Amino acid sequence: MTQQAAFSGKEKMLKGGLHCHTTRSDGAGDPEQVIRLHYQHGYDFLALTDHRIYNYKNFAPDVPITIIPGMEMDSTFESGQGFRCFHVVCLGPAKEDGNGFEQDQRQESASAKNQEEFQPCLDSIHANNNLTIYCHPEWSSTPARYFENMQGNFAMEIWNSGCVLDNDMDKDAAYWDELLGQGRHIYGVATDDGHGMEQHCIGWVMVRAENNINSILSALKNGAFYSSCGPEIYDFHIEDGRAVIECSPAARIRFHCDRHPARMVKAGTEMLTHAEIDLRANGSLDYKYIRASVIDENNKFAWTNPIFLP
Repeated sequence: MTQQAAFSGKEKMLKGGLHCHTTRSDGAGDPEQVIRLHYQHGYDFLALTDHRIYNYKNFAPDVPITIIPGMEMDSTFESGQGFRCFHVVCLGPAKEDGNGFEQDQRQESASAKNQEEFQPCLDSIHANNNLTIYCHPEWSSTPARYFENMQGNFAMEIWNSGCVLDNDMDKDAAYWDELLGQGRHIYGVATDDGHGMEQHCIGWVMVRAENNINSILSALKNGAFYSSCGPEIYDFHIEDGRAVIECSPAARIRFHCDRHPARMVKAGTEMLTHAEIDLRANGSLDYKYIRASVIDENNKFAWTNPIFLP
């Protein structure tokens, strides 16, 4: 049996937010308000990722929530290409564990006209011992061909609440399968990118980790998490050539691979809590990876990360 990393191990599942804004940049809520709101919604950890200003600080020190150090970095394309931009969320360890950024360190926007010119910005972030997430590709007007050669992003956003609410974009893994189909091992995260207070606490990750910065970052880097806007996923594995998922009650469950149309299982008279498909085609495995998404009766989504097949 091959089990997706989120569903193995003895650590509990932690609920976390990886992308949000406060009055330290262009958010409506001050940092203390934003932290308290997330804690009230059951979050175990949160990254305050204000634009180009780094943060380590818990602005509500009485709230038992783990603050993941981070910021959001950006670059708008040079003129002549319409509106296109690159945004990445940076997530790093504590300062004493090798993070190269300082509290409140400010960055200038990068300057690039393509992904190759943006790569040195990514390289600098990685040299400072931070992970990076590629943000809201639809809102950024960047189909996969604009960012597919970037090196070092461990994940990309497959849901972004702010973009969903404001633009009806970045709501169901756009372009993810293009990268996965090229053999890229990149994970998918649901985030809020909350600016207005109503945009917070809609999309999150569930991470198999101890509740400390290093354990959470390690689990993220290794894909030991799933993403959700509501549904819960309890297991996702492959056994005897069959992909199997267990979840909270769902109206439909989809299995995805770029080499095949999505295969969907629909609920009948009762909601689904289990679904499986046979991955064998003509007696042999014909999938390079498999991932699943769960949609409940309120049309809220959850997404597994892929299981990569040899």
